[in-house]
Amino acid sequence: MKYTMTTPCDACPFLAKNRGYTMKKLRGYASGEFHCHKTGTTDEDDRRFVPTKDSLHCAGALIFLEKREAPHQMMRICERLGMYDPTKLNMNAEVR
Repeated sequence: MKYTMTTPCDACPFLAKNRGYTMKKLRGYASGEFHCHKTGTTDEDDRRFVPTKDSLHCAGALIFLEKREAPHQMMRICERLGMYDPTKLNMNAEVR
């Protein structure tokens, strides 16, 4: 998974405009690696999301966690390795 996405997509569950997700559900999504649904494929049999080697971490989840000063362990590791730069995130995005 890559940590290079900086702005949430228009259908991101973390955007304030996209209602229907409880804070409990969002915290669950953000508790670990959470792929952007637009960066994978869909299994033809059961229509489930399937990440690829090029899938990106959801920018909304990254912003959600950074706003709370609570990055998960992989965010911290990737930052130390130069694979994630939180200063490039669009912190003006309307993320809850």
